[in-house]
Amino acid sequence: MSAVEAMHWGLAEKATTLSEAHDVLSKLLPNPKAKPEVLKDYYLRSAAIYARVAETDRSHHHEAIYWANREREKGEAIKLRKS
Repeated sequence: MSAVEAMHWGLAEKATTLSEAHDVLSKLLPNPKAKPEVLKDYYLRSAAIYARVAETDRSHHHEAIYWANREREKGEAIKLRKS
């Protein structure tokens, strides 16, 4: 992970509103052709952030839960090859 990427994930971890989470996570979204490991990591990490934001941004609770579930399902759907 690059220093810039680490900084942005740090910002994502500090997001308290759905808008902040969307803004930061959209900048971290990997290329759809990225390695499956990269995509899976992104979706599962973003799911955790949306789930946490659902508790802090109560006016967008249900929408944040939707996004958390959506991202988690996308991440879990990515199958990784065992080496």
